[in-house]
Amino acid sequence: MLASIENVYERLVMECIREILEDGALASDPDYADDLACIALNSLPPKYVRHAVDFASHLDDESHAALRAEAADAVGKAIETISRRADGR
Repeated sequence: MLASIENVYERLVMECIREILEDGALASDPDYADDLACIALNSLPPKYVRHAVDFASHLDDESHAALRAEAADAVGKAIETISRRADGR
C-alpha cells in the first residue's frame, strides 16, 4: 500500500554516509552508520514523495544541490553529536 512512498532525505543521507565511510574517515561499524542516519534524519524536515524518480525530474540542478547540501550538513552535525557524546563518557 505505501511501498511507493519515501522520504527524499533518506536516500540523500545514506549516500552521504556511504561516501564518508568509503573514504575511511569514520568507523565502519554498522551501528555507527545507523546512528548517524537516525540523528541526521531527525534533524531534517520530512520530504515525502510517491516516486523519487518523478520528484528528481522536477528539480533543477540548484534545488537538487541544495537538498544534498542540507543532507550533508545534517550528517556532519550528526558526526559532531556522536563525537561529543563519546567524549563525554
